[in-house]
Amino acid sequence: MPTRNKTWTVIPGRRRPAVADRSLAQLRTAITVFFALDGFIFAGWVVRIPAIKDRTGASEGALGLALLGVSAGAVATMMITGRLCRRFGSHATTVALAVLFSLSVALPPLAGSALALGLVLLVFGAGFGGLNVAMNSAAVDLIAALRRPVMPSFHAAFSLGGMAGAALGGLIAGRLSPTAHLSLLAACGLLLAAVAGRALIRLPVPVPVPAPLEEGTEGAAPDGRAPGGGSRSAARRLVAVFGLIALCTAYGEGAMADWAALHLDQDLDASPGVTAAGYSVFALMMAVGRLSGTTLLERLGQTRTLVAGGTTAAAGMLLGALAPTVWLALLGFAVTGLGLANLFPVAISRAGALTGPSGVAAASTFGYGGMLLGPPAIGFLADGLSLPTALTTVALLAAVAAAVAYGARRAGQPADEPA
Repeated sequence: MPTRNKTWTVIPGRRRPAVADRSLAQLRTAITVFFALDGFIFAGWVVRIPAIKDRTGASEGALGLALLGVSAGAVATMMITGRLCRRFGSHATTVALAVLFSLSVALPPLAGSALALGLVLLVFGAGFGGLNVAMNSAAVDLIAALRRPVMPSFHAAFSLGGMAGAALGGLIAGRLSPTAHLSLLAACGLLLAAVAGRALIRLPVPVPVPAPLEEGTEGAAPDGRAPGGGSRSAARRLVAVFGLIALCTAYGEGAMADWAALHLDQDLDASPGVTAAGYSVFALMMAVGRLSGTTLLERLGQTRTLVAGGTTAAAGMLLGALAPTVWLALLGFAVTGLGLANLFPVAISRAGALTGPSGVAAASTFGYGGMLLGPPAIGFLADGLSLPTALTTVALLAAVAAAVAYGARRAGQPADEPA
């Protein structure tokens, strides 16, 4: 069963055995595979949505309601998954939910109506949301043992897996039916889950070497105190703070996925090829930012990384939304992706360090709520105002994330963490 993650100071001269280092390296590889699998399968489903819409004969409105099944299934499962991780362990839960997620991606092409599609997407969303909580919980335990802020590297694997899944889907969409494509995707997911899952289940949840107790640095204590020496209720409030940061970040990701291309086409008269590049440059720079996230966190610390990221994203999105030319808008989208890259991983990691799997589940639920809120909110604002004005809300919420991170810079802060 996973232990609640603790914050500690390094014991001078004390090193892990080489066997332990190899075990942690194997565990990191296995968890990375699950993050990449998650992004790969989800992106593969996304590129087949138009074909599945045609197959079901659903209108745009009916399709929109059916797609809510993904979100509803994910949100409903996230908090339950936190309890499953505590009961069965995050490793076994990750493998089980990866199998469910992989199998469920083959279901949407079998739906004959919008209603049936919505029902199978509930299952797909449950696998997606549950897997996200379970694998992030496993990652938080590993981070505690490694004593390195490597969470961004896991989320970079998700981003790269998503880019690979979308690219592959685009290449074979004209050659394979949705049923054949997503069935092949399910088989790939099951194979990856079997290979990586064998290692994940075999390896125990890592337990960090405890450091001498110092006031304000010990994790959850027997008397019910939380990391940072505060009460459990204070820890839960901090989880809500980091959940808010995750929400602000996911709002921007959802908005960019759904509205960036339309903004370039509708407001800046971009060509179809350049329009398609709008989200691509955002996603690419987000992956680049996450690949460099561990180094950034080690040099700046979590608070400075969150504040700098939120500020950068706010400036980038203002440029992207209000730029008078296509190329300046693309530059703004790229800067936005770079700024948002590490906000979500750091928020999830900090929430998990505070209260374990339940913290990961709560912050993930907040974040997914932001992804749900972003696209429709921007749509309503675009109808009443304009799309460029509506997109500035992404900049506003990125600035809110930076301000919240700065305001909470001392709360629950590890002793060795730069403010």
